[in-house]
Amino acid sequence: MKKIRALIADDHIIVRAGIRQFLKSAPDIEVVAEAQDGEQAKALIQAERPDVAVLDIQMPKATGIEVTRWAKANVREVGILILTAYNDDPYVMAVLQAGANGFVLKTADPDDIVQAVRDVYAGKSVLDPSVTGALMAQLFHKPEAQPVEQPTEREMEVLRLAAKGFTNKAIGVQLGISDRTVQGHLAHVFDKLQAGSRTEAVMRAVSLGWISQDTGMLAE
Repeated sequence: MKKIRALIADDHIIVRAGIRQFLKSAPDIEVVAEAQDGEQAKALIQAERPDVAVLDIQMPKATGIEVTRWAKANVREVGILILTAYNDDPYVMAVLQAGANGFVLKTADPDDIVQAVRDVYAGKSVLDPSVTGALMAQLFHKPEAQPVEQPTEREMEVLRLAAKGFTNKAIGVQLGISDRTVQGHLAHVFDKLQAGSRTEAVMRAVSLGWISQDTGMLAE
């Protein structure tokens, strides 16, 4: 069985040790690298090409948000899971806009954090239940500079499948289109919804009533 290759980045050595311990206890996960600051995280992501990078937000030299933005531009295949003590709305929104695949609080149960790593690896988006309600309310009340353009029927099909956690390749297989075409449809949806990630796009679509909240995208 292929193991999920994980990288941990946190400036507190004790926190890294704790995360490493329960990730390594999972039979399907191996920790391939650890970073103590944002710049080191970038270098190790570039060198090791992990499947999932577990990042803190507040780190020296570069924040988790900055590392996320860099990774999505340079090592796009890596999944990003933000693991943090900060649950303020601005942090959550900044993480989603940077393109992170998941946001989990450090107070979460270790089993939930392990599952979040698995979900991010599987192409799903994960949001800690404790911040979902507040974020939905913020997105719902977000003022629009102009009316939101309705996605096409095909774009909605792609968005619904993305909300269920399917990868671009899996969406393409189901709809009989190429990965590149799927990526193009998602880019159009992101533009119409002014979203920076799948999670933000799906939650914006939910707030607008385009899709049901019961999509399977948000981890319970």
